[in-house]
Amino acid sequence: MVAETTDKLRKRHTGRNVQRVRMYFGVKQEALAADLGISQQEVSKIEQQEEIEEEMLSQIAGVLGISPEVIRDFDVEKAIYNINNIRDNTFEQSATSTSIAHLEQGANSISQQFNPLEKVIELYERLLQSEKEKVDLLKNR
Repeated sequence: MVAETTDKLRKRHTGRNVQRVRMYFGVKQEALAADLGISQQEVSKIEQQEEIEEEMLSQIAGVLGISPEVIRDFDVEKAIYNINNIRDNTFEQSATSTSIAHLEQGANSISQQFNPLEKVIELYERLLQSEKEKVDLLKNR
């Protein structure tokens, strides 16, 4: 019984990882659903699943602009550790070299790197496109 509990703790909950990565990028379930061509309720169900079909995981990763491995291997504790180390080191005199070292260390340990500025731009472009589509729909009525 202890071995089963340990295995469950080690096993990643892919749906929860999808939710965490999606939230990190500031993407709402509705926006992800629209990009995937499914309903918001289906995205909610996916995020509750411990395992996700490889094809769906690849589609989600594609929409978010990352690899499926980033979602599958996402570890909140490691991500928080890396974010805190980067933030703390930016206040030091040698922040640039130290932050780069932490980024490289973090990338090697958890295989996930995000450029928040690129994601903000990407999100803005998607929101702008969505608004344009809404305007077009209203014009065609």
